[in-house]
Amino acid sequence: MSNDQPPPGPPPDEDPFRKKPPEEGPPPGGPPPPSEPPGSQPPPPGSQPPPPGSQPPPPGSQPPPPGPPPPGSPYDNAPPPPPYGSPYGGGGGYGAPDPLAGMPPLADSGKRILARIIDWLIITVPLALIGIPFDVYERTTDSDDFGDAISQSSTGSGLVFQLLSIVAFVAYDTVMTAKAGQTVGKKLMKMRVAMLNDGSTPPVNASLIRAIVLWLPALICCACLWPLLLLILILVDKPYKQGLHDKAAKTVVVSTPQ
Repeated sequence: MSNDQPPPGPPPDEDPFRKKPPEEGPPPGGPPPPSEPPGSQPPPPGSQPPPPGSQPPPPGSQPPPPGPPPPGSPYDNAPPPPPYGSPYGGGGGYGAPDPLAGMPPLADSGKRILARIIDWLIITVPLALIGIPFDVYERTTDSDDFGDAISQSSTGSGLVFQLLSIVAFVAYDTVMTAKAGQTVGKKLMKMRVAMLNDGSTPPVNASLIRAIVLWLPALICCACLWPLLLLILILVDKPYKQGLHDKAAKTVVVSTPQ
């Protein structure tokens, strides 16, 4: 049995019985923590951790835009914006520009009356000559009105002449308006028919609708009352001075330089 004593001082580092300090690492049984790339920033406080299996965004990338508002947002039940456009098919509604912006001013009502009288004479004089075989003058003597004579036609020849008159008035106004927006009377009075939405020359379908509403009731039953009604509506209508024929075709009458 040896009497040698261990030398004084701390035990050597290689002592197998010395308790080693605990090493930093994952808790027992858990996977090792993922290594973070150099220069990465820790997530801000209160942020949600990424879902399992998702890839971290590359350095310098922008965060995704915010998604739609959560359920119950006050914007979910907000009413739709007011409709744009004029009730006649053009602009002029809430938030929309005036459809007459950039267009010539509206035609004077007095000039429109003169233009209509000129057009009526242009069609009526040839019809009066054509109507001699149809006994137009005999009926005119009884009614004292050429339009009433047409509307009171009851014989076979009278019905033919009435149909001929309707075709003449409607065709004249349709063709002239669709061609350049001007009848002879409107050209002499320096005005033209324009579409309300963009100021263009009315197409054939709009010109036909306008001519039918303008002339057909007057040639069938209301030779005096219908023109008077159209005139009153033109005088009182705001802001476009539209008669029923203009409203039906979505047109306005504007002045022209020539």
